[in-house]
Amino acid sequence: MAAPGFGVYVHWPFCQSKCPYCDFNSHVRTEIDEASWCRALTREVAYMASLAPRREVTSIFFGGGTPSLMAPATVEAVLCAIAGHWTAGPDVEVTLEANPGSSEARRFACYRSAGINRLSIGVQALDDPALRALGRRHDVAEARAAIATGRRIFDRLSFDLIYGRSGQTKAAWRDELAEALTLDADHLSLYQLTIEPGTRFATLSERGDLILPPADARADMRDITQDLTSQAGLPAYEVSNHARPGEECRHNLVYWRSGEWVGVGPGACGRLDAAPGISIERRQQRRPETWLTCVHQQGHAVCEEETVKGAERLREVLMMGLRLTAGLDGDDLARAAGPDWSDRLDASALRTLVDAGFLQRCNNGLATTPRGRDVLNAVLERLL
Repeated sequence: MAAPGFGVYVHWPFCQSKCPYCDFNSHVRTEIDEASWCRALTREVAYMASLAPRREVTSIFFGGGTPSLMAPATVEAVLCAIAGHWTAGPDVEVTLEANPGSSEARRFACYRSAGINRLSIGVQALDDPALRALGRRHDVAEARAAIATGRRIFDRLSFDLIYGRSGQTKAAWRDELAEALTLDADHLSLYQLTIEPGTRFATLSERGDLILPPADARADMRDITQDLTSQAGLPAYEVSNHARPGEECRHNLVYWRSGEWVGVGPGACGRLDAAPGISIERRQQRRPETWLTCVHQQGHAVCEEETVKGAERLREVLMMGLRLTAGLDGDDLARAAGPDWSDRLDASALRTLVDAGFLQRCNNGLATTPRGRDVLNAVLERLL
């Protein structure tokens, strides 16, 4: 496998409204001084470049929040700043997350002109009542129109769906996914709904006002997901992500293969290697106004810095990499977790997990089987 590359993540923290399932660092603001935000984002790019000079950027990802609320000129300014401080690879992947609303879809061509070459649309459901329950502001017609528009403008297109929703049946999810697979996306992110602490859904769940399908029904929906996507030529390459061969999200592969990246914007984090098996994590101020003030005053808003090594680093590397269908090869593990990574595993447990069909050895590394990915946390506990 090629090296995972070097990524730049840019966080735009603003949304028009807060979805009840979302625990991301997203905020609703009535007024945003975008010129000030543009200056701050480009200034923080410069600071991050001083920490990681002379790198070739292989992927850039605008996430959020709702990055499709950014002015295309701001996106272009950030991309120019990145290109001014690092070398951009000839096939650099530049992704922007977008909502399907008609006002945002009208900007798609402008984003393409600004330098975006991959679009990721937050559809979440192809069912109008479900979209309302999920707090989404668009309907199915707008979602389908946005996908069609994005398909015309961008060579690479992905969209998200959430399944295992309250009241959803296996038959309904099969029909919805089958419809999604007719929309000609290169990549699908298909997430099983989880109740995250601190969200509106968590409050409803605690009160008994939100009840998800039983565990066995959700497991059947997961199996339906694997079957239909494989039949359509978009097999899973990660627990929740499916793509045509060659259309995997390169930026997310940097994370899953424990590569290096920098994070720009409120709440963003980055990881840079100090040595094989030793990673330095930097996290940003989460509150948008605090982040903005810090960047204008000191050039960055890094508020936490932690060195991760030894058993903790190995756990992180395996937790991310074993989500991948391909797993991690020996070179990835030696680079990210240290050349002695295998010595820190429980050798007896490893043999048991391989013999029981939860793990398999590959390219001097490790991979989970489908059975192992279903119980990944338990596999890691046993292995470490």
